[in-house]
Amino acid sequence: MRELILLRHAHAEPALPGQADIDRPLSAEGLAEAEAAGRWLRDKQLVPDCVLCSPARRTRETLEAVLAVIGYVDQRLVPAIYEATPGTLATVLDEDRDSSRVMLVGHNPGLERLTALLHTGQTGEYRGMPPAGIAVLSLPTGAAVEPAAAELSAFWWP
Repeated sequence: MRELILLRHAHAEPALPGQADIDRPLSAEGLAEAEAAGRWLRDKQLVPDCVLCSPARRTRETLEAVLAVIGYVDQRLVPAIYEATPGTLATVLDEDRDSSRVMLVGHNPGLERLTALLHTGQTGEYRGMPPAGIAVLSLPTGAAVEPAAAELSAFWWP
């Protein structure tokens, strides 16, 4: 089985006047949430082989806090993850079939809709994914990342 770990960035500060959304940092609360996410991943032995991360500051800071807990893993910034649709996120994940456990760090509504799409086959039936929320999906090794192809094996949030 192949595992997909979808991690939404933790709470971020509101944008300052003139500050681009992509440059928003984590709040103190967000940093604590990201560290808790790292501890949960470590405790559940869900350390990824590689991480695909949005280039937004809040996703990078979330990832840094998680890696401080679980240890270093291969990682790549993928610009397509920022403001991505579920289809774009599925394509990004599908391009990395060599990893048996890959984590994607991104944003809503794309992540929560992708979770619903992969699990139920529909994006309209999503329930939400809070900041620093984690969805773990399992699919057969070599299977394409497509609607209803995965089983939701865990869902956690701080």
